[in-house]
Amino acid sequence: MFCVKEPQGGWRIVHAYNKLNDATIPAQTPIPRKDVVIDSMAKSTIYSTLDLRDGFYPILMRESEIALTAVSTPSGILWEWLVMPQGLKNVPATFNRCVTHLLRSVRDFAPSYFDDVFVYSRAVNGKTDVEVHKEHLRKMLGLMRKHKLYANLKKCIFGASEIPILGCLVGKTDVRPDPEKVRVISEWPTLPNVKELRQFLELATYLCKYVENYAGKIRPLPSMQSSRA
Repeated sequence: MFCVKEPQGGWRIVHAYNKLNDATIPAQTPIPRKDVVIDSMAKSTIYSTLDLRDGFYPILMRESEIALTAVSTPSGILWEWLVMPQGLKNVPATFNRCVTHLLRSVRDFAPSYFDDVFVYSRAVNGKTDVEVHKEHLRKMLGLMRKHKLYANLKKCIFGASEIPILGCLVGKTDVRPDPEKVRVISEWPTLPNVKELRQFLELATYLCKYVENYAGKIRPLPSMQSSRA
């Protein structure tokens, strides 16, 4: 058992259930496709993003499996989890499936990606985009209240013209790369060896969706990985 400090403060308890995970059959739950989530926001003009609080804790463990989560603490106490802990193999898939199911009635304007929910709207039927967005948020928050899903207010954004989503920025005019990632790539120091060249190319691949003729512009670099270069 160990603790990980969260960016917003507080601590997250994580366990290394290695043997239990080795004996666990992986859940056959598809991960949401990032491109589908982003493409669904086309032509929208106002956005909000909600971060679900407390990770996987809202989901109860099956009673027959509680004993499998037992861990010993430094004080000698045996601890068993009544809710889903961090570290189990199928926990992320189970949580994603649960959230997707509970929020299925609003997926047309509020898709979810694990613990992130994105709400987007545009003007329609004589209503402004702000009016439509308020209606969407009311429906979303009503569902969250009904199913006891709580948001971390410090990490939420409401009524913005652009929001960060899955490694990029989505706005009413375009989708653009994260400026911080672009800065890291542009300020990368001179590459002294092949190992660092490969690391740089892996990082720079992030830009391939945003740079016209990306393959042609970086063509000289991959050829330098050869031992003959």
